[in-house]
Amino acid sequence: MGAQAQGGCVVVFGATGGIGQAVSRQLVSRGKNVVLAGRSPDKLKALAAELGCDFIEVDATDSAQVDAAFAHVVKNCGSPAGVAHCVGSLLLKSAGLTSDGEWASVLATNLTSAFYVLRAASRAMTASGGSIVLVSSAAARIGLANHEGIAAAKAGVQGLMLAAAATLARRGIRVNCVAPGLTRTPMTAALTANEATLKASTSFHALGRIGEPEEVAAAICWLLDPAQSWITGQTLGVDGGLGTVVAR
Repeated sequence: MGAQAQGGCVVVFGATGGIGQAVSRQLVSRGKNVVLAGRSPDKLKALAAELGCDFIEVDATDSAQVDAAFAHVVKNCGSPAGVAHCVGSLLLKSAGLTSDGEWASVLATNLTSAFYVLRAASRAMTASGGSIVLVSSAAARIGLANHEGIAAAKAGVQGLMLAAAATLARRGIRVNCVAPGLTRTPMTAALTANEATLKASTSFHALGRIGEPEEVAAAICWLLDPAQSWITGQTLGVDGGLGTVVAR
């Protein structure tokens, strides 16, 4: 754990990933007090030094570690104003080719971690309300071949968001999702670095290109902002139209 943060804060889980880094940088540029959370200590320390942020080393698939992370946040900066869950993985396989271990891993990384973070965040926010943003996927909104595992996990994230938004609304806690299409991050590098695969993937997006992490981050930061105080229970597609539009 890094140096203490002061004042209200926004906690970013998966802060060292492509989207998580973009979210963290945008929040800091807006003057927000950000706490970085992730499981890569060297990357966390480097990003924290760059941005002047507190950081917490935590595996979001471990409920005890998530609870301890929020205890640290509450102790050092009070009830968090916002929480972004940017933890995720990518599995492109048909159900027939997916092993038990791969299925368990994709669920743990994408859905179970979202549940643990949302549960702990809702407890930490009890006093003052706030905003929780989860990351789903366009694959949860439209059928894409060889996406069974990740689509199921991300659809679960959307269902979790809807139920939690209903449960927590009376306490002033807003819960929303963003659902990106293919976005250029280190996690998707195997796809985006291959010209043929990139061309095929791009063709599915009505706007004719894949996304950049800063574009997804901008939507997450928008939903975290208290100015959006009348928005809850929504999934915002940041996907170049992939989830809803076919352009020819």
